[in-house]
Amino acid sequence: MSAQFSPRGLAAPAVESHPLTPAAASAPSPWVARFGALLPAGGTALDYACGGGRHARWLAARGLQVHAVDRDGDALSGLEGVPGVLARVLELEDEAWPLQGEVFDVVVVTNYLHRPRFAALLDLVRPGGLLIYETFMAGNERFGKPSNPAFLLRPGELLERIGTGWTVIAFEQGEISTPRSAVVQRICAVKAETIPRLP
Repeated sequence: MSAQFSPRGLAAPAVESHPLTPAAASAPSPWVARFGALLPAGGTALDYACGGGRHARWLAARGLQVHAVDRDGDALSGLEGVPGVLARVLELEDEAWPLQGEVFDVVVVTNYLHRPRFAALLDLVRPGGLLIYETFMAGNERFGKPSNPAFLLRPGELLERIGTGWTVIAFEQGEISTPRSAVVQRICAVKAETIPRLP
């Protein structure tokens, strides 16, 4: 079931934020799970900045070969021995790009934003591949962290950043109440096999 957005949008009153329950922290995001039918059988997937790897586990359980990457080796240690998952400790924000030349059928990103690497992140999706992205946006500061604008998308920013050469399957932005109160932006898009030439 996908989260419901408040009709009040960004004008909703602030409430005290609360941490995710253990069940919510290990379950896949409803936004990611919504697109399970689009996952290519036997394809490759990247769970980018994956933390504990809840989406890596979910993707692997659906038959994908998953690379779970994060800078936190302790968080990745819980993925040892999970069939179909290769956990990789990588620094995703250093000057040297550790994923240079790699491509995947599916790239999943949740609760993470580092604008200087956004173009490189999009290059990780092979032509015909799927991007599923969900993170916090402006307005979330009312509910707690993240509150720094560096980690909050501007309204419509995901649409702007993917630009041409993608087919948007779904895009949403606004306030959610589950698994906790937050303001988020999310997109699911397919990368074009070929980029059309404009006149």
